[in-house]
Amino acid sequence: MTLKEKAQKIKLLICDVDGVLTDGKIYIGNEGELFKAFDVKDGLGIKMLLANGIDVAILTARSSEILKCRTRELGITNVLQGQRDKVIGLGELLRRSGLNAEEVAYIGDDVNCYELLCSVGMKACPADACNMVKSIDNIKVMLKNWGEGCLREFVEMINLSRL
Repeated sequence: MTLKEKAQKIKLLICDVDGVLTDGKIYIGNEGELFKAFDVKDGLGIKMLLANGIDVAILTARSSEILKCRTRELGITNVLQGQRDKVIGLGELLRRSGLNAEEVAYIGDDVNCYELLCSVGMKACPADACNMVKSIDNIKVMLKNWGEGCLREFVEMINLSRL
């Protein structure tokens, strides 16, 4: 199946957070407060997908108030935090949406994303993802690194392929 054919089937994009939307670093202040940096280009990419009728979900092993704030700001309503087993999380999102795995795109970066990446219709990873993830058949390895616009790059690939 061609990239264009895969992209035309996509109805849901699922994103990992640490190592995709962020640079994977967690900054901790003196009072124990956590900080993460998000790329605004990725945020605009999410809004572009939503405007084009493609839903966006977040599926992450960690939980944070920072992510709640960012997803609320972007209009993402499907957020599964603290989901250590991402395949179970995928199943939950498929049940909620009524979609099948071929209608899902996923971008992830590390070993805990591997099974989910192998299960979806369209898959991508940042340029600096782990080698295990980069070795998956038919995965699109982005030119951008994690936290530096790799999601936006994937969104543009999906949108351009749907024209």
